[in-house]
Amino acid sequence: MKLPLFVAQPRSLFEEVLSPFRNKGALRKKMRGVRRRQQTPFTSDNARTANHGRNSRVDAIAEVPQNLTNYDESNQSLKRRLDEVTERLQSLEESVSKTRKIENEEVSTESTNNKVKESSSNSVVSKPIQKEEKRFVLKYVLNDVEKFVEGELHRSVKENHFNVDSFIAVQRLDGHLSVFFHIRGPKNEKDIKWAVETKGELIIYGKNRKRKVMSIDHRHETSYGWGSDKFLKFNDVKNEYLINGSLSVEAHIQIMETSGLEREKIRTFDESQKEVSDFVVSVRDTKFHVQKMFLAAQSAVFRASLLGNFAESKKTEMTLNGIDPADFHYFLEVLYGEDAVDESTVEGIALLADMYDAPSAIRRCESFLINESKKSLKKKLQMASRYHLEDLKNKCIKNIKSIGQLQSVLPANINDLDHDVMGKLLQKSISLQ
Repeated sequence: MKLPLFVAQPRSLFEEVLSPFRNKGALRKKMRGVRRRQQTPFTSDNARTANHGRNSRVDAIAEVPQNLTNYDESNQSLKRRLDEVTERLQSLEESVSKTRKIENEEVSTESTNNKVKESSSNSVVSKPIQKEEKRFVLKYVLNDVEKFVEGELHRSVKENHFNVDSFIAVQRLDGHLSVFFHIRGPKNEKDIKWAVETKGELIIYGKNRKRKVMSIDHRHETSYGWGSDKFLKFNDVKNEYLINGSLSVEAHIQIMETSGLEREKIRTFDESQKEVSDFVVSVRDTKFHVQKMFLAAQSAVFRASLLGNFAESKKTEMTLNGIDPADFHYFLEVLYGEDAVDESTVEGIALLADMYDAPSAIRRCESFLINESKKSLKKKLQMASRYHLEDLKNKCIKNIKSIGQLQSVLPANINDLDHDVMGKLLQKSISLQ
């Protein structure tokens, strides 16, 4: 039986933030009066793209809000991104409305059939259980593409997501455009067996909503890329895919599993802990021996599942799907009081802490990101939005001091920002003018 789904129904943030756009005269007065809402050197050898294996979403364009039409030409790129934010807010409002309607119907049906019995407050989860996945988007915008020299390699800036370094490589080669997605292994990869299994797509956007998409599902075990050296004919790139002289390449990636990249573990949860444990959590092929009551005390989701009216409450073992065993190990270490949060583990732990509603783990991750982490402002804001880290979110917004800095924190995938962050960025863009 699935956990009941609950969605809070606060006042529409979309209406609160965007209503001033309908009245330019009241805009700045409104922005000054808005009260803050509160919610519960990449160096490496040249990458090789020859002899690789081969296998085989258009940005919506919205009208610019009236209050942004006076921006200087130098801010045109920012306007386009803020338009995406505005459109996303509208989409969220529609989605929430539909979700509420569906959930009301589901609750009514379940009540009628007596499938759900709310006999105690422990069986109620305070926020919706969402399917969390290790997804990210790389975006590489190339200029002067028509001047590309044959064989010259162009690489995007390396980014780290879920302790995996990756980048996009583009090359003009034999009358074609070569495009590859690369994962960079550890520095001593020759001495370590490592692997990152991914699913994803390489996408190039063109004129008139045209786009070229290629599947790049692959198990990466070396630093060689995965893609195609004949992704597009170069003449087609020049004639059909250049927008204002620029080419936009994206890699939409989901990490399925990693091995060999994790740091040394502090605590064990294997069979050696069997005598002091009374419950087993299975994640893929790994079994974690834990204390049932302790796990329930640390997580609202586990408490509802293990102590409520669900099947797991009568069992001595449960299986968790769709998560990485290494991430779950570090998550358990944090719950058991170990100093397990660092630059390599914080994102995976935060994902699970948010998924399973574990306040102590959430606090540990947020404290690390605010006080110790060297991650970029863009990455911190993305994580704050995705994992509902309110203090970190407010600190990131406060640290944006210029239009250029605001533009730099907008992610390749605007869906990485929740509606609260998008609204605050709109407010911030106005205050910086």
